[in-house]
Amino acid sequence: MAHPQSKYADFEELRERAVALRREGHSLRQIRDELKIFNNDILNQLVKGEPPPEWTKRPRAKDDLRERARELRLQGWTYDRIEAELGCSKSSVSLWVRDPPKPERRDPAEQAKLAARKRWEHELAVRDEERRRTKAAAAADIGTMSDRELFIAGVALYWAEGAKDKAYRRTEVLHFINSDPNVIRLFLRWLEFLGVQRERLTLRVSIHETADVAAAEEFWADIAGVDTAALSKATLKRHNPRTVRKNTGDTYHGCLVIYVRQSADLYRRMEGAWYGIVGAATRQPD
Repeated sequence: MAHPQSKYADFEELRERAVALRREGHSLRQIRDELKIFNNDILNQLVKGEPPPEWTKRPRAKDDLRERARELRLQGWTYDRIEAELGCSKSSVSLWVRDPPKPERRDPAEQAKLAARKRWEHELAVRDEERRRTKAAAAADIGTMSDRELFIAGVALYWAEGAKDKAYRRTEVLHFINSDPNVIRLFLRWLEFLGVQRERLTLRVSIHETADVAAAEEFWADIAGVDTAALSKATLKRHNPRTVRKNTGDTYHGCLVIYVRQSADLYRRMEGAWYGIVGAATRQPD
C-alpha cells in the first residue's frame, strides 16, 4: 500500500509538469496524452488556476446576438421586443442583458403619444404608397398619344396657361410662361408638332432678383434643350421686403417665358380649336 505522502509527492510532480505544459500553450487533450492522465477530474485538478491558451478559446456563436441584445437594452427596448427582433428566447435575452441598467419607465401619457405617433407615421406611409400606385397606374393607362391627342392636349394647355388675345388688346401671338418643367416640356413638344422651328422662339427666365439667376438659366436651358447663350436676358422681379416668400431655396428656378415670333396664324388656329373642343364636349346628343 502506497504511503499518503508518496501519493501527494506524485501529484505535486504531475502538477508541476502539467502547469509547465499549460504555460507552454498545450491544450488539455495534449497534456492528457503527454502525462497519460485519462481521468478528467484529476486532469482539471492538475491545471487548476492556469488559464487556457488563447488558441484553444472558441468564439461563441451567439456573441454577436448577445452584443446586439445589450445595445438594444441600453436603447430602452423591452425583453419582448429584443426577443422578437433577434429571434432568440427570452431566457437568453435575460441572461445577456442582466448587467446593463434597466431602462427608465416612460410616463404612460408619453408612451401613448409615442404609440399614436408611430401609428400615424405608419398611416402616412400607407397613404403615400396608395398615392404612388394610383399615379403609376394612371400614367400607364395613357400609353402612347396620337397626333390628334397631342394637338388637343397642347391647345387645352395653352388656353389654361398662355397669354390670350383681348378685344381691348389685340395680341394674336403665342406667348407662354410657366414654372413647371413638365408643362414646359409638353408645350415645346406641341410647338414641334405644329412645325415651329426653334429659331422662331424667344426664351428667357423670369425670376426673383434675390434668387440664383445663373443656376436658373442653366436649369431652364437644360429643360429646353438649348445653350444658356440662346436665352434672352432674364426678367428680374423686385423683392418686396414685406412679403414672406415660400418659393426659395435650391428647388426654386423661377419661370421660363416662351415667345413664338410670327405666330398670329398659329394663335388663331389654337383659339379656334379650343372653341371646337368646348363645343364638342358640351354638345347635347341628338
